[in-house]
Amino acid sequence: MKAEYTADPIAGALAEPKQGLAAQGTKFLISGGISAVVDLSITFFFQTIIGFGAFSGRTVGFIFGTTTAYLINRRWTFRAAPSTKRFMQVAVLYTITFFINVGGHKILYALFTGHGVAAGIAIVVAFVISQGVATVINFVVQRTFIF
Repeated sequence: MKAEYTADPIAGALAEPKQGLAAQGTKFLISGGISAVVDLSITFFFQTIIGFGAFSGRTVGFIFGTTTAYLINRRWTFRAAPSTKRFMQVAVLYTITFFINVGGHKILYALFTGHGVAAGIAIVVAFVISQGVATVINFVVQRTFIF
């Protein structure tokens, strides 16, 4: 089978062949892990040190985490050139998953702390669950419709 090469205006040469689902999925998980560390660190800091509520603290973390994810995924995971249209599509997707992610975090945090789970543990568990749901949605939509 012949490899499909695409022009890469950033590198000024031919890009590597398009990647399969497994390669993109692996890269998406790695970039997601990096972004999650950024996101969770900022969320945890704003909720525990600064004293923000679950929604506000998670919002700040989400903004930094999704910005990190977009930058890594656009260039490394999906190997896409900069595009205003693509950026706007991702912005709409991230707005939708913001409400799923941050809303889920707020609900789960309240549920866990309401059942006696320590705040620090509740932040992390609520984060992992809500982030996991949003990550699956983001990957499917980005791979299928955006990149």
